[in-house]
Amino acid sequence: MGEVKAVSDADFNAVTSGDEWVLVDFWAPWCGPCKALGPVLEQVAAEMPVTIAKVNTDTDSMNAARLGVRGIPALFLFHNGELVANQAGMVPKPALLSWLNQHMTADDF
Repeated sequence: MGEVKAVSDADFNAVTSGDEWVLVDFWAPWCGPCKALGPVLEQVAAEMPVTIAKVNTDTDSMNAARLGVRGIPALFLFHNGELVANQAGMVPKPALLSWLNQHMTADDF
């Protein structure tokens, strides 16, 4: 279904401006909760029509700053180039799926 890909500041706008669903994960290699969320996001990408765009804030922080990210992990859901929703912190898979289903309507799949 979806895919997981590393995204830099340079390609952030291109990745998030399409008409597909994109879940941006702002993370860093030293962040324990970010490491725990990684496998959950891979499972979500396999089950739902959403691209997971992983942005390492240690190397690419411009868009995190522009979006007001104050803590990581931080998740931002985009559709048609528009920010639909965001949340911060580690999220268990059932809660993440519920959050996504709340914002992604069935006719968008």
